[in-house]
Amino acid sequence: MRDSEVAASSVSVLARALRARVRGGVRFDAQARGLHAMDASNYRHVPTGVVTPRDVEDLAAAVAVCHEQRAPMTVRGGGTSIAGQATGRGVVLDTARHLTRIESLDPDARIAVVEPGVVLDDLRAAAAPYGLTFGPDPSTHSRCTLGGMIGNDSCGAHSVAWGRTSANVAWLDVLTVDGVRMRVGPESAVEPEAGSDIGAERIRAELLALADDNLALVRTGFPPLARRVSGYALDRLLPEHGRDLAGALVGTEGTCAVVLRAGVRLVEAPRARALAVLGFADDVAAAEAAPAVLPYGPLTVESLSAELAALAWSARSVRLPDGGAWLFVETGGDTRDEAYARAVAVARGLGLPASAYRIEADAAGQRALWRIREEASGTVTRLAGDVEAWPGWEDTAVPPERLAAYLRELHKLMRRFGLRGLPYGHFGEGCVHIRFDFDLISEPGVARFRGFSSELADLVVAHGGSLSGEHGDGQARAEFLPRMYGDELVGLFGRFKSVWDPDDLLNPGVLVRPRPVDADLRFAGMPRTPVPVAFGYPHDGGDFAAAVRRCVGVGKCRESASTASGGVMCPSFRATGEEKDSTRGRARLLHEMLVGDVVTDGWRAEEVRDALDLCLSCKGCRSDCPVGVDMATYKAEFLHHHYAGRVRPRAHYTLGALPWWARAVASVPSAARLVNGLAARPALARAGLGLAGLDPSRGLPAFAPEPFTRGWVRRRPVSVRRSALAEPRPRVVLWPDTFTNHFAPEVAWAAVRVLEDAGLTVVVPPRPVCCGLTWVSTGQLDTARRVMRRTLRTLEPALTAGLPIVGLEPSCTAALRSDVPELLGREAAELPGLVRTFAETLAECAPGWTPPRLDRPVTGQLHCHQHAVLGDAADRALREQAALSGTLTGGCCGLAGNFGYEPGHAGISTRIAAERLLPALESAPYAEVLADGFSCRTQIRELTDRRPRHLAEVLAAGLAEGLDGRA
Repeated sequence: MRDSEVAASSVSVLARALRARVRGGVRFDAQARGLHAMDASNYRHVPTGVVTPRDVEDLAAAVAVCHEQRAPMTVRGGGTSIAGQATGRGVVLDTARHLTRIESLDPDARIAVVEPGVVLDDLRAAAAPYGLTFGPDPSTHSRCTLGGMIGNDSCGAHSVAWGRTSANVAWLDVLTVDGVRMRVGPESAVEPEAGSDIGAERIRAELLALADDNLALVRTGFPPLARRVSGYALDRLLPEHGRDLAGALVGTEGTCAVVLRAGVRLVEAPRARALAVLGFADDVAAAEAAPAVLPYGPLTVESLSAELAALAWSARSVRLPDGGAWLFVETGGDTRDEAYARAVAVARGLGLPASAYRIEADAAGQRALWRIREEASGTVTRLAGDVEAWPGWEDTAVPPERLAAYLRELHKLMRRFGLRGLPYGHFGEGCVHIRFDFDLISEPGVARFRGFSSELADLVVAHGGSLSGEHGDGQARAEFLPRMYGDELVGLFGRFKSVWDPDDLLNPGVLVRPRPVDADLRFAGMPRTPVPVAFGYPHDGGDFAAAVRRCVGVGKCRESASTASGGVMCPSFRATGEEKDSTRGRARLLHEMLVGDVVTDGWRAEEVRDALDLCLSCKGCRSDCPVGVDMATYKAEFLHHHYAGRVRPRAHYTLGALPWWARAVASVPSAARLVNGLAARPALARAGLGLAGLDPSRGLPAFAPEPFTRGWVRRRPVSVRRSALAEPRPRVVLWPDTFTNHFAPEVAWAAVRVLEDAGLTVVVPPRPVCCGLTWVSTGQLDTARRVMRRTLRTLEPALTAGLPIVGLEPSCTAALRSDVPELLGREAAELPGLVRTFAETLAECAPGWTPPRLDRPVTGQLHCHQHAVLGDAADRALREQAALSGTLTGGCCGLAGNFGYEPGHAGISTRIAAERLLPALESAPYAEVLADGFSCRTQIRELTDRRPRHLAEVLAAGLAEGLDGRA
C-alpha cells in the first residue's frame, strides 16, 4: 500500500466519521471516485472518497476527521491542474461545488474576500461595476477557482502588467491539518482563532527561523524570474520581502495548509483596450521581438503560431495578418483612441509593414481574437492529423531575453526525440506553453517521455529558467527540482512542508518527496486495441478509447450560467452544477469504464448510465469543446451496448420509434384527429404519456391532418411533377423529415414556396425517408443503420445526380451530415457533401435571388445541432438580406428531442430554457420569434404564449403579402 492511500480496513470507519460530522456530500461510491480520479494532467489517482463541504466550517470539520483517521487529503477547485496536483489517492475535498461566496468587496481598499471555490470570472464580474478586476487571468478564467489559483500561483495573459497570483494576495485564512487556524500575510501579527494561538505562533516562529538560519542559501538560490513558479517561495520569508507567510504559501499546491478564505487585491481595469496582432516569420522570430515590446508598457505579450491557429475552430472566421506566428499585444488607456494609439506605436516601433499587423479596438473583434488564444490549451491537445499531444512540460519559463535561444534548442531536442508540438504562450515573460505528442501508452513511449523530460529539465536550467512558469510542479516536474535548486534548497522545501503538515497528509507525493514523473499515468489499464463499436470514429482511427481520451480535462464544459462565454456546452452542467453532468465528468466515467478497476461493469455500468441520463445529446461539445469531444455520439454508443439483449426503458421504444408511430397514425384515415382529440383531454393525455413511459407533465404535439408527403402527391400529380422536371431550372431534393412531415407540414410548404420563388425545382423522395436520428439518440444503432440504408437506397438517384438535399429540421439535417456517415462509413460517403440547410441552399443554388424585405426585429432559438454541426452563417446572411434584425439566442432550448419527454427531465428541461431562451423572449416582446427546430418551437409554445415560426414560414408569408420591395 502506498503512503498516500487509506487502508481498506479503515475506509468504512472514515466514511462513517465523515458522514457523522460533515453536512455536505460524502461519497465513497465508484461514480464519485471515478469522477475525481484525474485532473487535466497525465496522471490518475483514484481517491478513497469525495467530500463536498457546504461551507468553510464544514471544510474544517472534514479536515479534522481526515487528520484523526490519518487519511491523506487533496483539496480541489476546478480540477484543471495540468501537473497532477488536483488528484490524489486519499480524500478529495471539492471546494468548487459550494464554497463559492464572495464575502465582501471593498472598492476603496480594493480588497475582495473570497472563499476558495469562487470562480475567477464571478469575482471579475463583481468587481467590474467599480472599474476593478483581479489581475491574473488564466485561459481557464471561466471555471478556474481562486483557491486553485492560489495553490498554483496562477498567472495568465496579463501577468506582464499585474503579476502572478502571489502578488495579488493580501492575506490568507488557512487551516493546518492538526487544527491550527490562522491568518497570514506580510509582516502581519498572526491572527489565530481562539484557542489556536500557541500553534500559530509556533508555526510562524519555526518558519522565520528556517529562513533566518539559511539566509545566504535562500537569498541566492532563487532565480529572479517573473515566471518562477517552481518549488516553494521561501524567499518571501526574508525580511526584505516583508516576512510574507501568505506569499510563501501561494504556489504550494495544496501541500501545506488548507485555504479557507482569502483577501485578494483588485486592480484598476483600463477604461479602454486595443489589441495589436503582430506577425512574424515563426515562433523564434516572435520570441526575439517580445522583449522589445516591454518598454511600451503593454498589458499582454502573448504568442500564437500559425499551425495552432489552423487547428482552432474559432480562427476560421477571424482575419490574422501575414505571418507564421503572432504576438498578441494588448494596450490600455482612458479612451479608445488612447489605447489604439498605443497599439499602433508598438507595431510601428517594431518596424513591421502594414500587412504584418492588425490593430483591433472593437470589443467584439478583440473577443474573437482572444478566443483563439484562450482555447489553445485545448486546441493543442490535437496536432495536425488528429495526433494526440499531452502536457507534462506545458509551461517552462526562461528570461525573456533568452527565450529565442531556448526555443531554438528546444526544437533541436524535439527533433532528436522525434516529437512534435506547437509552442505558444506568454512570450513577454519568457513562458512557453507546449504539448508534445508523447506516446504514454507503450513502455518504449513512456521511457522516451522520461528521457525527454530529463533532458528538457537540464535545458531549462541551462538557460536560467524555471521548470514551471505557471501551472506548478505537481508530479509532472517535481522530481527534477533538485536540478533547478540543488539538493540543499530542496531539502528546505521538505522542512517547510513539515512545519505546516508534519504527518504529510496534504497532497502527498506532490512537490515534496514526489512520485516519479512516469508513474501513475492515466492511460495504464486502458485497452491496447480498439474495442468493438458501432460508430466509425473517423477522427480517432475507429478507436473508442482514443475518442474518450480527447477529454484532457480543461473543463470548458464546466462554465456556469454566470461565466459562460457563449455557445451551447454544457446545458445540463449549467442547470445542476454537478461534475457528473458535465461533458468532462461523463468522459471521465467512460475512461474509468474502459480501465475497469473502479467502474467494473463495462458497458453495463450504471454509474455511466446515470451520468449520461441528463446529457441532452445537444452536440454542443462537438463544436464548443476545444478538443472536439462528441458526447452525444458517445452516449448513443454506450446505450447501444448497455441495453444490448435487454429490455429498454419504455421511452426508448416510444420516442426511438417515433417515425414508425407517426407513419402508423398517418396510414389510418382520421387517426390523427382521434389521437389529437384524446391528447387534448388532460387526464387522458397524462395517462397516455405515463403508459408510454414519458413524463406526464409534458404536452403532446398535435399530428398534422395530412402529412406533407401525402399532400405533395395530392397537390402535385405526376404530370405536374414531370413537367417541372422538364424545365431548365436547378433541382433540389426537399428532405421530408419526420417532424416536419407529420407534425409541421406547413414548414415544408413554406419552403417549397420560397425555393420555387428562387427559381429552383423541388423534388420530394418517392418513398418515406428517415435519417434515423430518433434511434441514434436512444442508442438503437442496429435499427438506425437499417433505416439509414433504406433511406440511402431511396436517395440513390439523387446522390448519383449530385442534387443538393435540403434539410428543414436542423437535428435531422445534422444527422445526415454527421451521424449517418459515422455509422455507415463508406456506404454514405457521398451524402454529407450534398446536404444543405435551407439558407445554404438559397445562397448556393440561387445566389441572385432576393428575399422579401420584412423590416422587423427577431428573437428566438438557434438550434443546438445547427450551432454544433451545420453552422448558421448562411442563415444570418439571409436574415440580414430580408431585413430581419436581431440575433437568435444560443444555448439549448432544453427539450432536445426525446430528452424533455423522458421521466424526471421536465424540471431540468425548464431550467435550461430559463437560462437564455426565456429571457431572450421576454426582452423582445414584439419581435418575430424564429426557431427552425421542432423541439425548440415545441418548448417555446409550452413555456410561453409566443408562436414561433421557421424562417421559411416567415419568408413565405412575406412573399404572400407581396413584400417585394426587396432588401
